[in-house]
Amino acid sequence: MVFVLCGGGWAQDFGFGFDEESETAKSGAAFSASGEIYVEAAPYYDDFLENENIDEISAWNTKLNLELTSPYIDVYTSFNFNAGSISELWSGSERLKESNYTPLIINEAFVRAYAGPVNIEAGYRKLTWGRADSNGPLDITNPIDFSDLRNITDIMGNKIARPMVHITWNAGTFSKLEGVFIPNFSGHRFAQSGRWAPSQFTNMMDTTRTGIIDRAYEKFEGMINDPSLPSGLFNTIFSSAETSFLNYFANNPVAYPSTKTIDFFQAGLRYTTTIGSADIGVQYFYGSFFRPSFTLSGVDAFFDDIANNITAIMGGLYSFKPELLAPVIKYNRYHQIGIDYAQVLLTLNVRAELAFHLTEDLKGDDGSVQNPFIGWSLGFDRDLFWGINLNMIGIGTVRLFHDKVNSNPVIDAEAGANMTSTRLSVQLSKKFLRDNLETKATVIWDIENVDFYIIPAIVWINGNLTAEVSTGFFTGSEDGELGQYWRNNYLKLCLTYSF
Repeated sequence: MVFVLCGGGWAQDFGFGFDEESETAKSGAAFSASGEIYVEAAPYYDDFLENENIDEISAWNTKLNLELTSPYIDVYTSFNFNAGSISELWSGSERLKESNYTPLIINEAFVRAYAGPVNIEAGYRKLTWGRADSNGPLDITNPIDFSDLRNITDIMGNKIARPMVHITWNAGTFSKLEGVFIPNFSGHRFAQSGRWAPSQFTNMMDTTRTGIIDRAYEKFEGMINDPSLPSGLFNTIFSSAETSFLNYFANNPVAYPSTKTIDFFQAGLRYTTTIGSADIGVQYFYGSFFRPSFTLSGVDAFFDDIANNITAIMGGLYSFKPELLAPVIKYNRYHQIGIDYAQVLLTLNVRAELAFHLTEDLKGDDGSVQNPFIGWSLGFDRDLFWGINLNMIGIGTVRLFHDKVNSNPVIDAEAGANMTSTRLSVQLSKKFLRDNLETKATVIWDIENVDFYIIPAIVWINGNLTAEVSTGFFTGSEDGELGQYWRNNYLKLCLTYSF
């Protein structure tokens, strides 16, 4: 049987009691099937308040896991079947009619072979590295699906499987060496429209417009008040230039780079062992950041061409050349060196990670390349009074050479960002009725942005049947990564049958 809560849970990673991934030869061959069927209603409060159609009810969803095991080779596949929401099925949604639409999604599919202490896996895989409970700096092999934040605590469910070769060598009882090779790349998945589209996407054109105009005033500062030039000339130029590049972008959308080739391969090594009562891990990884950067590498060339043709502009003989702006979206390459640690200290199950990310911008002054930075996580869990469990983790980054970041967003992809980024997650939980009933509350706090995501929930388990009632509230700064979704507060009811 397999049991997965709707909305997921917080995993823990202590010790080296190797599971089925680390087993060597097994006796005989066996086939197993497991999975879950669940229905979910997750309407938004604003839909009720504004009398909107309630269409966020899943008709039914199924997850099926199939595994064939033998002494020297295993085959594992996992499928998700999503039939669409009730309103989509009832109205015959255009999305369901699209030629590339399929309700069947491969969750994972890979083959595992055993050769003594060495295990070799190949296929579509979700891999977890590091010890943080939620997307720590060392867990970097798989991109994340952020297109709907109502399931943000389902860490493994939100990961996107990638094609990879994963090799594990169990070097003794408490040590393990892992290697991974991913032949191409895929970034995080974000909604690009609708209520879950992040402001970085929805505000991109306004941000670009402001950055271009600000750069124009910087470039022509010495000429704007030149008495030899007609009054109001530059206001006319700026207005015409703005119309020109807006029309250009409307007709020539900025394309994301193709990352499906071997040029975007990723690879890494990870070694874990136990020293005394402490679990230690070190790793190296080479790959691309999951979030893209956007700049206009030719913005100065665009305005230099204008400056060189002032006479032609005054005579109405000049055509603006927005193609010189050369918009670029790219996924920066980087090297990561990291270490992690876990130990029980003073009744606390402590976990920590530290990683240095080295990019091509070794001076911090290349706006198209992300600055080098340090990533960290520190967390613990322990049982409190009255059977209450506390799980807390902080995850953050510190940008190096922050003083070299340009303030103009078309010049520097990191313009306007804080030097540090810190997110604190706290979960309190308590079980009742012989652990069949669990109440829990999760709070996610973006410290620099002063915004919050609060998720209280009640989970009831009866054999193979699980029922969950939860709700989510976004509050705090409306400009923050979480606070911007303040209109997306929701109620979620989920019923799951596992088999």
